[in-house]
Amino acid sequence: MTFIRSVSFAIYFFSLTFIMGIAALGIRFIAKKHALSYAQLWTRLSLKGLEKICKISTQVIGKENLPQEHSFLIASQHQSAFDTFVWMNLLERPAYIMKRELTRIPLVGPMLLLAGMIPLDRQGGVKALKSLIQDCQKAIDDFRQIIIFPEGTRTAVGEKVKLHAGTVAIANQLNLKIVPVSIDSGYCWPRNSFFKYPGTIHITIHPPIVDTSNRKETLAAIERSWRKVES
Repeated sequence: MTFIRSVSFAIYFFSLTFIMGIAALGIRFIAKKHALSYAQLWTRLSLKGLEKICKISTQVIGKENLPQEHSFLIASQHQSAFDTFVWMNLLERPAYIMKRELTRIPLVGPMLLLAGMIPLDRQGGVKALKSLIQDCQKAIDDFRQIIIFPEGTRTAVGEKVKLHAGTVAIANQLNLKIVPVSIDSGYCWPRNSFFKYPGTIHITIHPPIVDTSNRKETLAAIERSWRKVES
């Protein structure tokens, strides 16, 4: 049954993406201001398909911990592709920091940029970080909420990797609160797996970290928040 559901979702998702990608040509040329809302519709329909076809539901815990400010920095665990969708409809004006390679995907890539997602050259070093901070400043000026994955890549459930210091650099340079988020999407949608397993994905939003002046301690505080859910 899992195989059938996974195949069915793949057909649904790629068909939806192709159809909406073609339709997005009109958005790109004559209705650019609607790019974000169009992208949010795409992710909403994608996750609705995941729920209906694969029987995967979502539970959000701690939404009251989101700051009242227009802009802040979500520091989320990253276990599956699910994580790159879900914030599009949990926040009013989300802007994901994403690997630059995604912008090269036909139809989808140009819409990601038009919708205000923030590309990162992961091999660019200090120069790339400076450019990233500038792009994040533009997003803040547009009242966006920024999502970053400090682990830098998808990790298996329970796996621990060194967190990237760029998360703290962005928060310090732009005076943003960091909101740690635990997520267990890897149980239902394992890293690099075609199979999707029925269940509930839990998204736990922790209290924001306000003092980010000490890089090492801030990264440790993010990890402590994440591990509270696992313990």
